[in-house]
Amino acid sequence: MVTEELNPLKICQRQIKEACEQLGLSAGVYEILKQPQQFIEVSVPVKMDDGSVKTYLGYRSQHNNALGPYKGGLRYHPDVTPDEVKALSFWMTIKCAVVNVPYGGGKGGLVVDPRELSDDEVERLSRSFMRKLAPFVGPDIDSPAPDVFTNSQVMAWLADEYCQLTGSGTGTSGMGVVTGKPINFGGSVGRTEATSRGCIVTTKEMLKKIGMSMEGATVAVQGYGNVGGYAAILAEEAGAKVVAASDVYGGIYNSDGLPTKEVWEVTAETGSLTNYDNAQSITNEELLEMDVDILIPAAIENQITSANAGNIKATVICEGANGPTTPEADEILAQSDVAVVPDILANAGGVTVSYFEWVQNNYGYYWDEEEVNERLQKIMVDAFHDVYEMSQKQKVNMRQAAYLVAVKRVADVMEVRGWV
Repeated sequence: MVTEELNPLKICQRQIKEACEQLGLSAGVYEILKQPQQFIEVSVPVKMDDGSVKTYLGYRSQHNNALGPYKGGLRYHPDVTPDEVKALSFWMTIKCAVVNVPYGGGKGGLVVDPRELSDDEVERLSRSFMRKLAPFVGPDIDSPAPDVFTNSQVMAWLADEYCQLTGSGTGTSGMGVVTGKPINFGGSVGRTEATSRGCIVTTKEMLKKIGMSMEGATVAVQGYGNVGGYAAILAEEAGAKVVAASDVYGGIYNSDGLPTKEVWEVTAETGSLTNYDNAQSITNEELLEMDVDILIPAAIENQITSANAGNIKATVICEGANGPTTPEADEILAQSDVAVVPDILANAGGVTVSYFEWVQNNYGYYWDEEEVNERLQKIMVDAFHDVYEMSQKQKVNMRQAAYLVAVKRVADVMEVRGWV
């Protein structure tokens, strides 16, 4: 029996290679794309509250900058690994190219559980990390963003430290070093829920293609953090009924629908949606296999595998998380006629509004929320149709089509630049 491949780096290398072969590209294109252009590993010292000093490993993968500066999140998590960071930087290259924004892929992380640190320790750690990263990042080089266990406050500390280190102050020359900043410190309105909004926009477009509507559709959301929580709220606002949701501690179900904002408030106040009372307890495994119209996996990688893909009953899967479905599971879902909106399209709303923030920082001129959401809507709808038309033309699933669209765009620019 062949063991299913779960290493995210090997998965994305395989996906990129298949796209290069199907597009008939030269071997040199894959040779460049199969590894990051640069991988940075640093030891980050921080003085703890008790006066002791600890060091934490930090990484930054810069995959490809053919289309523009590297772009991608920074996560603080005890399970961060080099292969995970590299894979996520690959996916960012693809994601940026799918939505056609002028960025390349980057990703980074610190091997730490910030929940075990005080706020002051997290601040000192973040500033120390930026001191190590500063030679490798900048508005025109590499612009990190929030990710797992990082937020707008962490981005503010990083931006402030960079501006102090480089003498760029807080004017247009330095603020774009990171995105996802607080609104009053160079952030963009609409950024917080942008990933979720992109998910719902692309879900609506997919529903139109299969003759369904968001109105009255049943929804299950795995992961009730920023992406999953806002996706649930936006789905309910669009007329859907969110019947199930889960987090790392478990799940809840109510056939009459969950009040998504109330569940969000309970999660924020208590640390878990399982503390919401008016619902039945379920497991994450049960949620994934629930008989619903729309399933939104918005947690972590490798949640839908060959072991459970055959039990998926949802009509549409919209991937809020990065890499929630393995290639083997993809094949099973395709045979079952499950319509999948892949992560590199579905959750690209976040990087799209990060791009808007970067543009606004560079110009020193800021848009209102209506304009941000309208621009996001247009980019996500256009990207969906580019991918859908490619899938129909090449007779491949949406994930394969997204890779074809993205790899061709990157390859075309690499050729123009004389790289291949």
